[in-house]
Amino acid sequence: MFLFLMLGLASCADSTLAPAAVEEAVASKRIALSFDDAPKNDGPRFTGDERGARLIEGLDAANAGPVVFFVTTSHFEIPGGRERVTRYAEAGHLIANHSHLHSWLKRTDTDEYINDIDQAEELLQGFSNRRAWFRFPYLDEGTPIEKRDAVRTALTARGLKNGYVTVDNYDWYLDAKWNEAVQQGRRVDIDALRGVYVDMLMGAVAFFEDMAIESLDQTPAQVILLHENDVAAMFIGDLVAALRADGWTIVSPDEAYSDPISKVVPKTLMTRQGHVAALAVDAGLNPRTLTHLAIEETQIDALLEEREVFK
Repeated sequence: MFLFLMLGLASCADSTLAPAAVEEAVASKRIALSFDDAPKNDGPRFTGDERGARLIEGLDAANAGPVVFFVTTSHFEIPGGRERVTRYAEAGHLIANHSHLHSWLKRTDTDEYINDIDQAEELLQGFSNRRAWFRFPYLDEGTPIEKRDAVRTALTARGLKNGYVTVDNYDWYLDAKWNEAVQQGRRVDIDALRGVYVDMLMGAVAFFEDMAIESLDQTPAQVILLHENDVAAMFIGDLVAALRADGWTIVSPDEAYSDPISKVVPKTLMTRQGHVAALAVDAGLNPRTLTHLAIEETQIDALLEEREVFK
């Protein structure tokens, strides 16, 4: 285990684990919860303040904290936005940088992007439970290589660590479809929506767990990408229960980001499905296999229709 950390990433996509290694992998199923884009505006079910209160209550009831909220500081312009982030911190959750303007790195001048990071860092000063982590909006770590490396150098100079994810998914799309249905006056089957949410995310967790075992010969502490949205506020307790039923231990983001995998910097420019996927590509995984239900809008639409979530 972890040989690639010392020897470099070797192509092992076709390797299989010995029974002892499989047992070790199962025994070390750890996952941290992370929420992007806080504080978001009102959603299909809750005002922003209601959502924040619901998330805090749900995480506390599930004994799932601390989690980390990656904050987009331009959202402080939302009434009560800064205060909501303060409440997350006061509830014991961690606060980190998700930029000020939430721009694509590949579409933004390098210096402007770095200045945007600095602006967010300045606005986040004074919050308790701050962590020196930066999560790239859209998980876009930049192209071409020169731009990517310039931003990596800037983060290192500022003492900021990449707040990567390992489990990518489109929970934001599910929330958007819910909002669209409400705007259209359609009836929403909340139980069916819950089922889609949990099944979609659990499928994503399994997809990236299998990828880590098959391509990296290990199962690192995972970090799931969630968003501060209404589907999370409604169903976070259900997701945590499903994770635990599947053998996962909910760990703090501090523990997840101290995993040895955090010290390995991907060489590939294909970072938009997270850290495990990038390292698996470096290890020889065919990028064309990086597809699953939770990131395919047409498949999500089909599942919503099949289960008659919106009527």
